[in-house]
Amino acid sequence: MGRILVVDDEDGLRAYLAEALAGAGHEVTTAASVDEALTRLASNAFHVVLTDLRMPGPGGMAIVRKVRAEQPETEVIVLTAYGSVDTAVEAMKLGAFDYLQKPIAGPGELRLVVARAVERHQLLTARDRAGLDQPAPTLTWGDPTMAPVVEAIRRVAPTPATVLLAGESGTGKEVCARAIHQASARARGPFVAINCAALSASLLESELFGHEKGSFTGATERRRGRIELADGGTFFLDEVGELLPALQAKLLRAVQERQVERVGSSRTIDVDVRWIAATNRNLPAMMKSGEFREDLYHRLAVFPIHLPPLRARRADLAPLADELLARICRELKRPPLALDGAARAAIVAADWPGNVRELANVLERAVILCDRAVLGVGDLWLETGPRADGAPAAPTAGGGTLDELERRAIEAALAAHDGNRRRAAAQLGIGLRTLYDKLKRYGLT
Repeated sequence: MGRILVVDDEDGLRAYLAEALAGAGHEVTTAASVDEALTRLASNAFHVVLTDLRMPGPGGMAIVRKVRAEQPETEVIVLTAYGSVDTAVEAMKLGAFDYLQKPIAGPGELRLVVARAVERHQLLTARDRAGLDQPAPTLTWGDPTMAPVVEAIRRVAPTPATVLLAGESGTGKEVCARAIHQASARARGPFVAINCAALSASLLESELFGHEKGSFTGATERRRGRIELADGGTFFLDEVGELLPALQAKLLRAVQERQVERVGSSRTIDVDVRWIAATNRNLPAMMKSGEFREDLYHRLAVFPIHLPPLRARRADLAPLADELLARICRELKRPPLALDGAARAAIVAADWPGNVRELANVLERAVILCDRAVLGVGDLWLETGPRADGAPAAPTAGGGTLDELERRAIEAALAAHDGNRRRAAAQLGIGLRTLYDKLKRYGLT
C-alpha cells in the first residue's frame, strides 16, 4: 500500500477519490488547491500524487512540474475532463505516470491505476537501493569475543530503539549498522549513511537537513536532506562525535521530535527513521569537557554496542583476510589469489591498529605487486628486515621476527579454539602434522 496525495478543488470528487483509495488500504492525504498541495509536498513524502489538471491559479500542471523536478521518485497521475486529452498527453510528456478521464468509470479503475503507480514506485526504489547498497560483509566467523555483539544485534534489531555503536576506526561499525537494518522491520526501506568527519560544518548541515532554493550561495534549487531521504528506513550517522555544538542542537530536535527543517526554511517536515549512530571517540569524556551535549548523548545511547578491535578477534582474522582478498581480486580484475600458511599465520599474529581498513590496504598492495597465484608472508610487507627484492621494509603490523609472528599466531589460534589443535590448524591453513611440528619447534604445549 502507498501514501497518496489527492488534489482536486471539487469537494465531492475529492472526498470520493480519497474514500475509494483509503478503502483499498492506502494512506490518503487531500488538498483542495495547488498551493495547499505544494505545501503538503514540501513537508511530506508521497508515493503517488493524483491531481486534477484544471484548477484555479497555475493549475495541476504546476504540480506535475514541481514533483518531477524535486521529487522524481514520486509518481503522478492526472485527472482530465473529456475533450482535454491533449493536456493530459502534455503532462505525460513531462513525466506523469498515467491519466484518468472524468467522470471516472468507477472505483475499480481508479484503484487499478493507483496500484500500478505504487508498484512502479516500489520497483524503482528497490532498483536504486540495489545499485547503491552493496551486500554487507560477514560480521564475524565465530570468534567468542564477538558473541555479545551478535546477541545484542539479534535482540535490538526488531525493535525501534536507537543504537550507538562504539569502537576503534575500522572495526566494522557500518557493517554492524547494516546488519541491524537488514534484520529489522525496515529492511525494505532505505539505508542512508553519512560520515560527519568527511564534510565541513556548512556542507554537513545541508547534507543532513536539505536546503531551499536561494538559501545560500550555490543553492540553485531545493534539495531534500539525507535524513528526509531515509524516511521509512534507517539513518546511519557515522562519527557523530565530530559534530559541532550548533549541529548537535539541530540534530537533537530531529531525533527527539522526528522532524527536520531544511536550511533556509522554517517549515517542519515529519520524518520516520530508525537512528543508528557510531563513534570512535569517548563521548562520556566529551560530555564532561562540554564538547558533546549530554541530552543528545542520552538520546543516541539508548542501546549502546561496543565493537572489539581485530587484535581481540584472532579467530576472525584468517577468514576475514580470505574474504577481503577475494573481493580485492574482483575489484582489480585479477585472477583469484590465495594466502599460504605463513602469510595466514602472520596475519593472525599481527595487531592491526588500523583494523579492517589496514588489513585491506595490506592485501590490496600485495595483490598489485604479486605475480604469483599464492601470496606469501613476504608479499604482505610485515617483516622487520630488508625485503628480498631490496625494497625498504614497511612497518610491522605485529612486531617481531617471522618466527615470533608465527608463534603468536599459533598461540592465538589455540586459544580461540580452547586448545583444539585440529581446528587451530584449519584456521591457520596448515596441516595437523605441520602444526605438531611447529608446536615442538616452539616448545608449545
